[in-house]
Amino acid sequence: MLVTVGLMMVTTGLPAWIVLIGVALVSSLVGLAAGAFTWPLLTALPSRVLGLLENDLLQAMPLYVFMGALLNRLPLADILLRVGERAFSRTGAGAPLAGLGLGVVLAPMNGSVGAGIAMLTRTVLPRLTASGVPLERGAALVTVSSTLGVVIPPSLVLILLSDAMLRAHTEALNVTHAAVRIVNTQDIFRGALVPACILLLLCVLVAWATGAQTQEAGSTRVAPSRRDWVTAALTLAFILGLLAAVTLGYLYAVEAAATGGVTLFALALATRTLKFSILKEVLRDTMVVTGALFALLVGATVFTLIVRAFGTDRWVMSLLAGSATAGTYGPLLAVMLTLGLCAFVLDAFEMTFVVVPVLIPPLLMRVPDATWVAVLTLLILQTSFLIPPFGYAVLMLRNRLGGRLDAGRFVRALLPYLIAQLAVLALILTFPNLLWHDRATLVAPASGGLSDQEIDELLRRQTEPDDRARAK
Repeated sequence: MLVTVGLMMVTTGLPAWIVLIGVALVSSLVGLAAGAFTWPLLTALPSRVLGLLENDLLQAMPLYVFMGALLNRLPLADILLRVGERAFSRTGAGAPLAGLGLGVVLAPMNGSVGAGIAMLTRTVLPRLTASGVPLERGAALVTVSSTLGVVIPPSLVLILLSDAMLRAHTEALNVTHAAVRIVNTQDIFRGALVPACILLLLCVLVAWATGAQTQEAGSTRVAPSRRDWVTAALTLAFILGLLAAVTLGYLYAVEAAATGGVTLFALALATRTLKFSILKEVLRDTMVVTGALFALLVGATVFTLIVRAFGTDRWVMSLLAGSATAGTYGPLLAVMLTLGLCAFVLDAFEMTFVVVPVLIPPLLMRVPDATWVAVLTLLILQTSFLIPPFGYAVLMLRNRLGGRLDAGRFVRALLPYLIAQLAVLALILTFPNLLWHDRATLVAPASGGLSDQEIDELLRRQTEPDDRARAK
């Protein structure tokens, strides 16, 4: 089913939610005909969807998208870019560093990697080209910046992944019966903070080293005014303050998103930059992105129900049991490799909604550190998006620029960023204690651990009685 979804997304161009529901419906007919499960099992679908949509955390999704749409449509992004370029002009790489900084600020609110590519190619790439930065080097910077929302807390991707990890951790604890606290949103935020900071530092060094080789003297840009400096300073302080408050646990994600949306809206009204035509575009963008995300969420719920009805949990668990001879790293590397391959054709949200619920619960029964697994998942996704020629961000950028991009030069420009990404991934994989997280969230069975046979038997008992009950 996963292979079919990947092939259909690549070949048909249909929206992901249509592909997921279509494959799930066809597969359910096959399962019913083959006797893999019975019809009453499908009656669980409405309750699953309703229970999912009642999650309070999902209220933050349209609010984050609204903030991102305001920043994209209002002149704030251009002001931030011009002020940042002037502020970093003494480094010789003002435009690349300003473009990377804008990506860092907007990354948590860009609905997806595709949305980040669309926004940055419209605002950052032309300014990089005007500054004398070669197209391929600017495109590499845009590609990397568009993926920063995968790992920088408290991004929309991290909010949704934290909810998926909470569910996966709960399932693992139901099997292992460990008496520990379930991982939550703040655990994921704090765990991602250290690798995000290391990665950003390395990206800044790469952007500075490569951007300093360009000449900016011939650029004809308008210098930012004093009002621009004040606006940029206040906007930057406000956004970073909100993100820090959520990451450190002083505000809930929903509260911060609502505060940010209302404040930006009031600022736009006060400065008279929010015309009626722009407001229509902002609301339209918000509804389109939010609708697409909720449709994807519903489609993924249908898909994962059918996938798990075929006994995929026990199948994945048996595969991980076969790799258990390598200790913790055997099952971990097997799952991470699978996630990386799936990320070649699926966006971060599709991975979170479709693949994570299938692969991560069995993994958390073998690997005790749930926060470590979540951060590695984020880093694996971001790395896969950057690997040419099939990385999701790479494909999105090449499709947007068409034939203007020289493939060889683009890969050479992207290579330093990719090396930095792999270095951070290897560092966190080797030294999990670098993460800032609560050790109480570790999955450790209370009585010396369960054997492979005991875990498999518990999984079988956990699923089969429910199937028989529904059949009755």
